[in-house]
Amino acid sequence: MTSTPTANLSRSEQKRIQILEAAIDLFCGQGFPNTSMDEVAKKAGVSKQTVYSHFGCKDDLFVASIESKCVVHKLTEELFADPHHPEKALASFGEYFSEMIVSPEALKVFTACVAQAETHPEISELFFNAGPEHLLNLMSDYLTLVEQAGVYQFGNTRSCSVRLCLMMFGEMRMKLELGLGVEDLIEGREAYIQECVDMFLRAYKLK
Repeated sequence: MTSTPTANLSRSEQKRIQILEAAIDLFCGQGFPNTSMDEVAKKAGVSKQTVYSHFGCKDDLFVASIESKCVVHKLTEELFADPHHPEKALASFGEYFSEMIVSPEALKVFTACVAQAETHPEISELFFNAGPEHLLNLMSDYLTLVEQAGVYQFGNTRSCSVRLCLMMFGEMRMKLELGLGVEDLIEGREAYIQECVDMFLRAYKLK
């Protein structure tokens, strides 16, 4: 995992990052059910009390871990600050979204959630709410702002957000989930994302 610069952070903030990085490594490596707060504390080099002071329970820590991946990949409100240039914002979203969904951590957590869906459905729900649901809400809110500018009409912005994300998801993620090579797709990935954005915006542009 890529470490976050900590030079300008307070000691408490640095410990929080240490805890999140340790948690992500453990959740990815051995799964949510098999990871304890004690193990997270030990790997992070902090006390168990410190872990609980930052995250009230293991569920909260798991959610924060997923959300922190969105921040690492720049998938935050700041990305959608300008509703007047959706082609730029959505292309940037596609780039960062593409990087996140093919990251080893995201693939491992997703695969673990699917494998444990029957025995631990609550984990899948936590993952969905912290990851996909969070991103869909960000995009839906942004498309609402874009629509108010009077150039595009999306209607149900939630459904539109789902369509665009699934388009961007693409063949690469499907192959990775099946353990197949994607070398043949890497070179054209940027162009594919741009085509998705262009097609999407054309479909909803007012005549």
